[in-house]
Amino acid sequence: MTPNREDYLKIILELGGDGNKISNKQIVAGLDVSAASVSEMISKLVKEKLVEHSPYQGVQLTQKGLESASTLVRKHRLWEVFLVEHLNYSWNEVHDDAEVLEHVTSEHLADHLEHYLGYPEYCPHGGKIPKHAETIHEEKRKTLTDYPVGTAVRIARVLDERELLDYLVSIDLKIHEEYKIIDIAAYEGPITIKNPQKTLAVSYKAASTIFVDQLIKE
Repeated sequence: MTPNREDYLKIILELGGDGNKISNKQIVAGLDVSAASVSEMISKLVKEKLVEHSPYQGVQLTQKGLESASTLVRKHRLWEVFLVEHLNYSWNEVHDDAEVLEHVTSEHLADHLEHYLGYPEYCPHGGKIPKHAETIHEEKRKTLTDYPVGTAVRIARVLDERELLDYLVSIDLKIHEEYKIIDIAAYEGPITIKNPQKTLAVSYKAASTIFVDQLIKE
């Protein structure tokens, strides 16, 4: 399988394609590619029985596609943990190098890497790390764009995409931080969130790929 195909399977999985239909528009935004390129690749993945496609609804991973995507994600996220914990990479720097390393990592090496790291459960971006031969199912979460003003949330997971991660570093948003949504601008404008330390205006595009847990304040 080519790295390009693998990237598509991973992004579909990250967007929730293990259990839901993912639109071409979401894939375009996640991979920063043209709509025509996405349509062409989806056709190839359908022929290879890696995804199922429903017109006007989107694509979903088949069992074969889920198994392939889970194997790729496991290697990628293990390397991200290694780079952050042992080579002092920041969370926005790891993607590109982990992308290279995953494509040359055997299952044997991945098993040894996992053991060396102490069997981590999550990557630096909040994504689950499946065990050997295990298919991954991310916890079902809504994104920052799905909640109204006044909602308290915790940043739980972000899409593993370099441009997004660079943006989040630039506005100083980190995983596990807690915020209250204080404003949602019209026409897909920024979403403003606040905690005692800072107030951030998060672009709608970024907010749509930031998965959060709603906090119930007692």
